[in-house]
Amino acid sequence: MSPQAVADFTLPATGTIDFSLYPIRNKSLVIYFYPKDNTAGCTTEAQQFRDLYAEFQAAGSEVVGISRDSVKSHEGFKSRFTLPFTLLADAEEKVCSQFGVIKQKKMYGKEVRGIERSTFVLDNKGIIRKEWRGLKADGHAQEALTFVQTL
Repeated sequence: MSPQAVADFTLPATGTIDFSLYPIRNKSLVIYFYPKDNTAGCTTEAQQFRDLYAEFQAAGSEVVGISRDSVKSHEGFKSRFTLPFTLLADAEEKVCSQFGVIKQKKMYGKEVRGIERSTFVLDNKGIIRKEWRGLKADGHAQEALTFVQTL
């Protein structure tokens, strides 16, 4: 994969703020896209990012999660599992489309359109340095941390 710059974006986020990419320029950023708040795999993934969050910060990196859920849903999810990082609401799929993570998937035998679990690491200039697509939730946060520690 050749390095690719990410265009700035702004999305509504937990903590009654709007999150914009460009103000994060002094550190690397892990953006993880997940299908839905309060589902088994997404909860596992969020908890593992939570448990490693201090190590991400020590490595000079911030973490954000993005799904199509509302900010209200995100606030409940964040509170329920004491997530220390920001969750972004992409109901209109603007950023999901920018990263190409919306896919046709099979769920309970039916075709549905949804987010393919994916993670991207951006360096402090907003360049994608690593991406994982179609991943399993369990164990992935550690893999992302190991990569971030090499930047």
